[in-house]
Amino acid sequence: MFSRLTRPRAVALCALPVVVLLATAAFAPLPFSLTQPGLTADVLGENRGEPVITISGAPTRDTSGELRMTTIEATSPDTDVSLGDVIGAWFRTDEAIMPRDSVYPSGRSTQEIEQYNTEQMKESQDAATQAALNYLDLNDKDIKVTLKLADVGGPSAGLLFSLGIIDKLGGDGSDGDLTGGRTIAGTGTIDPAGKVGAVGGVSLKTQAAKRDGATIFLVPKEECGDAKAELPKGLRLVPVTTLRGAVNALEALESGKGSVPSC
Repeated sequence: MFSRLTRPRAVALCALPVVVLLATAAFAPLPFSLTQPGLTADVLGENRGEPVITISGAPTRDTSGELRMTTIEATSPDTDVSLGDVIGAWFRTDEAIMPRDSVYPSGRSTQEIEQYNTEQMKESQDAATQAALNYLDLNDKDIKVTLKLADVGGPSAGLLFSLGIIDKLGGDGSDGDLTGGRTIAGTGTIDPAGKVGAVGGVSLKTQAAKRDGATIFLVPKEECGDAKAELPKGLRLVPVTTLRGAVNALEALESGKGSVPSC
């Protein structure tokens, strides 16, 4: 039989392990990465003093606008993320928590991950070049395209690389350029056939794009919902599924004729 004082004490004693457990969880490492808007780079311009796109074997034209590929920055794979970090990011629009395995390949060292990302970028550049030349009906044996972009890994710049190559080669068939003098940003993988694929982190990439002056953002159509979640004011989303669709949308924006898709 408990006295009047015994029950509160029992409850307090039972609560103590819970408090300890919560306190421990707040500082215990979790399998997540903390991400935020990363750098953007104009594929029509230079990176570290060198052109991002260099073309030989065919005439190229000057361009007036910008095509900015976008990135996210993530904590390194060996950096611990705690429950406190997760809760903090929940209340911020410029930070997000992503499963670590969705950012970095699991079971690999930091050096192996860097090598993997470099390989992904190289494959993306090759696919982007092939997609652009296929779109233009040009032979890759006659034209050499070199793509250089330092400190960026992964495949998500593929679409912007392809658009940059097309723009430099005059692929819209007009005297103007694809951007119409605008700063246009975007993201998306691409395969040699010109199919655009999803990439992840688009809500952070839209923020990076707006920060660096973009007014238009090309987004893989299947990621429209994520892109709209934290869309900065003044940034227009244009969903795309193919390289041809992206070119058509940019041409419609430049000419003011035709329809431009929206999310």
